[in-house]
Amino acid sequence: MLPMKRPLPFLLGLGLGLGLGLGLGSCGLPGVKSKQEPSAEEKEFGPTGIPPHLRGRGSGDAEGRAVTPGGNKPGATAAMTFTPMEDIVETNPDDPDAQVPELADLLAAPKSKTWEESEAIARSRSAREGKPLLIWFTSSQNSPMCKALNQELFATNDFEQWAMEKLVRLRVDATVRISAPDLSIDEASTREVDVRNYVAALKKRYKVLGHPTLILLNPSGEVIGRYVGYKRGTADFTWGLIKHGESVSTRAYAAWRSDLAQRGYREWQDRRGRKVFAKLVAYATGELVLIEPDGTRSRTHENKLSDADRAWLAEQQQSRHQP
Repeated sequence: MLPMKRPLPFLLGLGLGLGLGLGLGSCGLPGVKSKQEPSAEEKEFGPTGIPPHLRGRGSGDAEGRAVTPGGNKPGATAAMTFTPMEDIVETNPDDPDAQVPELADLLAAPKSKTWEESEAIARSRSAREGKPLLIWFTSSQNSPMCKALNQELFATNDFEQWAMEKLVRLRVDATVRISAPDLSIDEASTREVDVRNYVAALKKRYKVLGHPTLILLNPSGEVIGRYVGYKRGTADFTWGLIKHGESVSTRAYAAWRSDLAQRGYREWQDRRGRKVFAKLVAYATGELVLIEPDGTRSRTHENKLSDADRAWLAEQQQSRHQP
């Protein structure tokens, strides 16, 4: 008798509920059911649904578990994850480090003073800086409550100073306007359609049904807070919710980082004081290859690193050569 084949396991989808709802004054559409998720082959721009010119690292599925009322506290979030070495695909099997970018180029990437417009850039910054990512889904021209939220909170100096230190911010505006003098009319029209589809894909991914909606992500990309709607005069309350979520994320990130430190990750610093949390995976004649927790590789020379890092390298070399 032939042995019976084991049935394939099935994954049960977990529903993502609303964490904290501030439905007052919201222009959401309660009760509207989302359509069935199309397969990867059916999506126009591949599995992510992101237009090619907006693609970048960190554009994968970012859905996670939202914070439930009273659950926004340490231990309420799932464990952060990082890309294991065996999952990293090299660009050149014969010389995997040949096209690794310079660390200085990665650290020199421009930072927005206020809100990013690309999810890829925002996710990359969040992972590298260890800060939670606040995504603001807005309709700047059509939602009075979005305008009120901006005027009463986001545009204030106090919030700006706090957010610059504590958050990475991304604004997803349903009002798409392409202003690029270097583009032809046809090119601008195509770009506008691409961006509009990109915004729609992000709203579908995070299950956004109305504006304003705020989503707070861990640096690992896990959803830890969802705040829906806004009412005039409640800026302090909304800010309090965001602060609470930021505090939860910061504590979870510290535990995650401590765990990675035991696996060989450490903070590296260049001569200009810029920092990156990464693991040394290759060293030869002063050249280093580093890998960040999300799988990003970069190369640099020890002469470009801080005195403390160079001392650490010398220490490691000495200990390895001791009998």
